[in-house]
Amino acid sequence: MDDAAILKKKGYVVGINLGKGSYAKVKSAYSERLKFNVAVKIIDRKKTPSDFVERFLPREMDILATVSHRCIIKTYEIFETSDGRIYIVMELGVQGDLLEFIKCRGALHEDVARKMFQQLSSAIKYCHDLDVVHRDLKCENLLLDKDFNVKLSDFGFSKRCHRDDSGKLLLSKTFCGSAAYAAPEVLQGIPYQPKVYDIWSLGVILYIMVCGSMPYDDSDIKRMLRFQKEHRVDFPRSKHLTSECKDLIYRMLQPDVHRRLRIDDILGHCWLQPAKARPPSSSSFKREAEAKPRAEPKPESRTGSRPDNRPTSKAPQRLLAVPETEEAGPAGGLEEPLGAEGGRASP
Repeated sequence: MDDAAILKKKGYVVGINLGKGSYAKVKSAYSERLKFNVAVKIIDRKKTPSDFVERFLPREMDILATVSHRCIIKTYEIFETSDGRIYIVMELGVQGDLLEFIKCRGALHEDVARKMFQQLSSAIKYCHDLDVVHRDLKCENLLLDKDFNVKLSDFGFSKRCHRDDSGKLLLSKTFCGSAAYAAPEVLQGIPYQPKVYDIWSLGVILYIMVCGSMPYDDSDIKRMLRFQKEHRVDFPRSKHLTSECKDLIYRMLQPDVHRRLRIDDILGHCWLQPAKARPPSSSSFKREAEAKPRAEPKPESRTGSRPDNRPTSKAPQRLLAVPETEEAGPAGGLEEPLGAEGGRASP
């Protein structure tokens, strides 16, 4: 029985294809019970690698069944057929994803970006408080409802964090996500703090929102990693961003994991406060940035519109997942590289 027939028996009338990933496809459908359109993610166990089926898929289904937040895509139903096809019925992002929104409209005004980023940050705060990490935050995974509210989606690489006997979070060593949004410790194959990894990706997303371009060019991973480790964050002069906005991005894109902001720091940052509570624009970001010695920028990294670094709809480079156990000890220092067994950025 094909997908349309199976879904029809469950009360869904299949519509158009919305997308196709490595292990799943997504279709729109009309729910006769709910009386509105939904998205249906379809995964065939027989066509999916065993590592994904045994590790990532159970986590995704478990987390989708438990999370409930206004800025996270709702999951209405999950069912499986006898031949191993899994159907996840979810809320439909009727206005598409954030990447397409920015490609069509360009960089967002700070007031618009502030509202969207506040919504995203509140969703991440909710997840992190539950010890749930996403690990694949990117503009394509942020869907927009009819009122252009942000809805976090795609928990395919998410997991519940584990703690040792003293309560410290254990490090992860599954290197997953997209290279353009990946933190330097992940690109280097170092066991990482998964919540802190999410924060780096938030920094990349906010940069894209207000600049309309990527902060780093992932076509050359080695060069990108060098810029990240040097804490080079160049902002297009033409965007006239406030120092508070740049300061928040700069602190999220902090290569030192011990100094990188946590989600509570982000939500408490002055840029995200209501207008009446925000202090007058200051030069705090400029002072910190200028105090840091830097090499002369090369032509490809100069501040400007950087048309070659604009977000694209092409599939971003993925990071390889490590099949071994993920836990790597308490989330303390990250000085030791993982070694040959660790995942690397795909060439």
